[in-house]
Amino acid sequence: MGWQLIRAYTLLVYLFMFLPVAVVVLLSFNASQFGSFPMTGFSFRWFVELAGNDAILRAFQTSIILGALTALISTTLGVLASLALVRYEVPGRNLISTLLIAPILVPEVVLAVALLLFLNFLSINKSFFLLLMGHVIFTLPFVILVVQARLVGIRRDYEEAALSLGASPVQAFFQITLPLLAPAVFAGMLFAFTISFDDITGTLFWKPGGVETVPTQIFAMLRNSISPEINALGTVMIFLTVGLPLIGLAIARRMAMQRGG
Repeated sequence: MGWQLIRAYTLLVYLFMFLPVAVVVLLSFNASQFGSFPMTGFSFRWFVELAGNDAILRAFQTSIILGALTALISTTLGVLASLALVRYEVPGRNLISTLLIAPILVPEVVLAVALLLFLNFLSINKSFFLLLMGHVIFTLPFVILVVQARLVGIRRDYEEAALSLGASPVQAFFQITLPLLAPAVFAGMLFAFTISFDDITGTLFWKPGGVETVPTQIFAMLRNSISPEINALGTVMIFLTVGLPLIGLAIARRMAMQRGG
């Protein structure tokens, strides 16, 4: 009886959390201009209008470019940092590891305000480059955690065997270590892209004037009025931010199984 109550309570909690998301997805296909029930019909009208909205298209382009650059830089730095911290005896390794993971422990709004105040202290104006660096700071710890977890499980014997057969350290990395590390690298890259694409708190503080990402564009649209296009845009965001990590994890798992086989 106790377990049944726990299951029922858990189900109610999940319904409370995800039912509003389901309502947004459902209303995005409502033919009526007013987001209310009962629905007047099933239509892709708002997705068509969404595709013709220049402001939203520009925000999508900015978010994709920002997310791709963030994923590339964070993954590169994360792999290098993980190799240094796991494979080599770096002085102050524990302190460096703690500092790299610290952005996860600090609330994002605190990190955003701190970086903004630091830029103002240095008299540096906000720009797309600084917005990119802010996203890298926030996503880098996630990449490091994923890559380190995989790297710890890779025996160093493989690399030493390649070195003993005449391979250089660079050749051993690209031909032995990196292929074994590929699932974690791919997963970390997807995590970084998704987190950057979905971020709004830090972006509101760091973005320069005239630059809008998809989350900040939604926020700006909500301040004026609640348009049915927002439901359609929210549905697209939900499928991207949920679907990409799931697809990425499935691909990474398949890659890991193939490597293991």
